[in-house]
Amino acid sequence: MAKYKCRTCGYVYDQEKGEPKSDISPGTAFEDLGNKWVCPHCKAGKNKFQKYI
Repeated sequence: MAKYKCRTCGYVYDQEKGEPKSDISPGTAFEDLGNKWVCPHCKAGKNKFQKYI
């Protein structure tokens, strides 16, 4: 599963882990988070994330 890194603060969204603090289940694809989802650390929009290897 892919990971996506916030270019603003460096937070990494790991699709395998999800985001428990935001009630996002493990296995949730980044594309399925919705357009209103923001970085849980700095509130940057999804457009500030890039695929992270």
